[in-house]
Amino acid sequence: MTASNKITCVFVHGWAMNSSVWESCLQFLPDWMEVIRVDLPGHGDSAGVDVNSIDDYVQALSSVTDRPVIWVGWSLGGLAVLRLARLYPELVAGLFMVATSPCFVRKQDWQAAIELNIFEQFAQDLRQDVDATVKRFLALQVKGSNTAMKNLRALHQANKTHRRPSAEALNFGLDMLARTDLRTELSLLKCPVTWLLGEHDELVPVMLAEELKQSCLEINVLIEREAAHVPFISHPQSFAGALISLAEKIR
Repeated sequence: MTASNKITCVFVHGWAMNSSVWESCLQFLPDWMEVIRVDLPGHGDSAGVDVNSIDDYVQALSSVTDRPVIWVGWSLGGLAVLRLARLYPELVAGLFMVATSPCFVRKQDWQAAIELNIFEQFAQDLRQDVDATVKRFLALQVKGSNTAMKNLRALHQANKTHRRPSAEALNFGLDMLARTDLRTELSLLKCPVTWLLGEHDELVPVMLAEELKQSCLEINVLIEREAAHVPFISHPQSFAGALISLAEKIR
């Protein structure tokens, strides 16, 4: 918190996207919430920055602030934010996790996820046609939403405002989604956490809600009805309301 009783929220985007993807929901935030949007290494204005590990993401994020803030992590960005909370707890006032998972791939003891071969197929397709693969991934993100086409147009528009992510960054991001398992981080969180899921999300199954409740009783799990993987686009006012509620507890 600052002397003026404002609170800062740092927004971290997902795979193949950039910081402009948050545009539609920011208008619903009050003046006392300061917004910082970042581009992950290899994406947007940071497209020329190399990335070789999840900790490269974390190091880039940790340079954004020198005080506790609320970190808003969507999808791939949620993994980076969760890792940051472990490595730099002094920079974390709270976490607002959006359509993300500590482990995106299904395992024998983790059914609230998708099959590994989905990411492997995207990686294979990426080597053949980057643009077509990104478009297919964006279409998957809105599938199941009652405003799918409108949401898809918003994603494409956000992509047009910045440089396209480097092929290396896209490949690394898919590998990170497929290989990262941060489930053990959940029980180590020492800050307020809100986890927002979309009822019809094809990438983060809504059954994750039960897993989260069992993993850490301090996590406030919310489910946005009729939403897919981009609830901040399909339901911006509801999204903003949930974030404001978390901020009011911390403010």
